[in-house]
Amino acid sequence: MCMRVDRVDGRQDLHRFVTFPWQVYRGDPNWVPPLIGGAKKMLTQHPFLKHADVDYYLARRGGQVVGRIAYILNHLHNQEHSERTAFFGFFEVLPEPGPPSSAATSSSSEPTTSTASASEPTSHGASSSDTEIATALLLQVQERARQAGMTVLRGPANFSSNEEWSLLIDGFDMPPAVMMTYNPPRYMTLLEGFGFTKAKDLVAYYLDNVDPPERIVRVAEKMAARKGVIVRPINKKRFAEDVGKIRIVYNKAWEKNWGFVPLTGAEIEHMAKELKPLVKPDLFLIAEKGDEPVGFALALPDFNAAVRHANGRLFPLGLLKILWHARRIDMLRVLTLGLIPEYRRTGIDQLFYLRLFQGGKRHGIKRGELSWILEDNVSMRQALEKFGCRVYKTYRVYEKVIA
Repeated sequence: MCMRVDRVDGRQDLHRFVTFPWQVYRGDPNWVPPLIGGAKKMLTQHPFLKHADVDYYLARRGGQVVGRIAYILNHLHNQEHSERTAFFGFFEVLPEPGPPSSAATSSSSEPTTSTASASEPTSHGASSSDTEIATALLLQVQERARQAGMTVLRGPANFSSNEEWSLLIDGFDMPPAVMMTYNPPRYMTLLEGFGFTKAKDLVAYYLDNVDPPERIVRVAEKMAARKGVIVRPINKKRFAEDVGKIRIVYNKAWEKNWGFVPLTGAEIEHMAKELKPLVKPDLFLIAEKGDEPVGFALALPDFNAAVRHANGRLFPLGLLKILWHARRIDMLRVLTLGLIPEYRRTGIDQLFYLRLFQGGKRHGIKRGELSWILEDNVSMRQALEKFGCRVYKTYRVYEKVIA
C-alpha cells in the first residue's frame, strides 16, 4: 500500500498525533501514557514555540496512521552554539501495519487499554515495514532542514535539552522516571540504519538507599560552612522571586554544557507554573551566599508511578486514580543540580544531594533516580558514585551530517 507523510493540520490530526503512541506501546508494561490534554497543550502553546520553527508530521499507509515525527529548528540553540543544526522529535513508528484503532482514526475517541501485545521484535532489529516508515519520516525532516540551510540533523528532542530528549539505548527493564523518555529498542536500529551516529550519551543513576554515608555528610556540611553558603528550601510564598533567582543560576551554570539552551523569561514562567503544584519545598533547594544565588537543585517524586494508571485521561476517573496511587510513590528523580563555576568542587553539590535525600525520606521516599548527566561530566559522576549511586539507564542523542 502507498505511504504518505503529511503535515499535521487541524484538531483531528493533532489528536491522532498525540494518541498514536497507544498503538506503538500496546501491551508494554513499562510505558507511561502521557496525559492527552497536557500533551496537546505542550505541542500548541509551549513558549518554546516563540523562538523555534516546529512542524508535526504523520505517516499514513492505506489511511492508517503508522508513524509520527516533528521537525524542530531551534534558533536559540543555533545562536548559542554558532551551529546550523535542526532537530527531530516525538519520533514513533509502528513495527508493522495493523488494523486501524479508534485512537488513530477518530478525533473524539480516547485511547483504550489493551492486553494484546503489538507485533514487536524481540531483538533490536527492525522489520522492512518499520524501516520504510522511519525512512519516510526522517527524509521529511531532513529535507526541511536542508531547505532551511542546516548542515546537521540531531535528536530525538522533545523540544530541547530543557525538556525531554534523547533515545533510551540501555535499561529497558524499568519504567521511565518522571519527565524522562522511553522507546522500543528497535529505534536504535532505525536511526542508525538511516545514517545517524552517536553525538553524546547521557546516563541515569539509581540509588536504592537514601541514607548517605556519615562521612560524606560531615564533609559536605563543613565545606559549605567554610564557603559561607546557605542551602535553603524554596519559599512558595515568594515562588516567582525564587524562580527568578534560579533562572540566573541556570543560565550561568549550564552555559558551557554540551546541548545547553538558555531558558527565556517566558519558558521559566511556564516551567514555574507547571511545577508549582508538584513541588515540595524541601525537594527544591537554593544555595545562597548572602543575597546572591549560587546554585539550586530540584527533585520531584516520581509521579509517573501514579500517572500511568490514568491511561491518558483525567476524567472521569483518571484524577482519582492518580491521587490514590500518588500516596504510594517511593522514588524521586533529581531533575537538575547546578552551581555557578566558582562554587563547583566545594562540597555544595554533595550537600544538595544530602538535603534532597533527607527531604525525600520525610515524604516516604526510599530510592531515587538522578538524571540525566552527560557521559563526560566526570565531577558530577564522581560525586554521585561517592553516595553509592550506579548507572542503570543510558540514553543517546544522535546526529547526522546532511550538508
